[in-house]
Amino acid sequence: MLSVVIPVFNEAESLTILHQELSQVAAAQGYELDVVFVDDGSTDGSWQVIRGLAAADPRVTGLRFRRNFGKAAALSAGFAQARGDLVMTLDADLQDDPHEIPRFLAEMEKGYDVLSGWKKVRYDPWHKVWPSRAFNWLVSTLTGVKLHDHNCGMKCYRRQVFREVRLYGELHRFVPVLAAARGFRTGEIVIRHRPREFGHSKYGAMRIVKGFLDLLTVKFLTGFSQRPQHVLGTVGLASFVVGGLGLMWLAGWWAVSRMSGMQPIHLHERPALLYCLGLLLLGGQLMSIGFLAELFIAYHASETHSYSISEQTTPPSSRPPIEDTVSPRP
Repeated sequence: MLSVVIPVFNEAESLTILHQELSQVAAAQGYELDVVFVDDGSTDGSWQVIRGLAAADPRVTGLRFRRNFGKAAALSAGFAQARGDLVMTLDADLQDDPHEIPRFLAEMEKGYDVLSGWKKVRYDPWHKVWPSRAFNWLVSTLTGVKLHDHNCGMKCYRRQVFREVRLYGELHRFVPVLAAARGFRTGEIVIRHRPREFGHSKYGAMRIVKGFLDLLTVKFLTGFSQRPQHVLGTVGLASFVVGGLGLMWLAGWWAVSRMSGMQPIHLHERPALLYCLGLLLLGGQLMSIGFLAELFIAYHASETHSYSISEQTTPPSSRPPIEDTVSPRP
């Protein structure tokens, strides 16, 4: 069974056409299809169209949010409802071509867990294309997951990916990065990108700002989620040492000026004193936050795992439960 999850926000005109194309591909390829439309607070009648499609086709499931919660929430709800072992995601604006699905599934047979589309030729305005290319380069450079189009809405996943990758906020564009951090194999294929026929883009300039802030979050989650003190403590210790050395130098300078009979130095008039004190306090705060983060990680270590198991040879029933071999917390 192939599940297709489609977030919808004010795309009433394109939904019937998209459903027809999906049905054509499924019939031609012999797929057992499972389509999940998630209405993310649409105000243009999209839900009425989804209800009509669900009534006419038992393969269609519709979910409706009470308000707009964002694409990540829509995808999370759709993934929870999807029944297939492979899950495709498409945007509802018809710019993603359902006829590319067989190519995705053929490529997934090579052992990929996450496969992202690459809109090599895009039919978007330049003020969307060039910032997107710069952002994709930045994501690939900082995370090490080399994809040309991290934000492409057309992707294919194995179901087990979403047992370990949790989406919130606007982290949907970073699923390949989050999956790769858990050891899943990611890749991409070039896909056809179609011009928009109906409606307009739902993203503005704030998308760039939010995307950059989310990138910093993802970088921290994938690099230091199990060892926050490594980054916070390193920066804090460096700041603390520089501030401490600066204060020692100022104190020595003041003492020498007093003992040598020189004009005494008034430290409160020296800006360096404020800078050193600031660095000292900042360093102490960062190291304290790092310690608290480590305590939080240690406390919840029994509820979450820092590893990902792909296969298991011995049936779980033949081994004693993990809880029986671990001493309870006091």
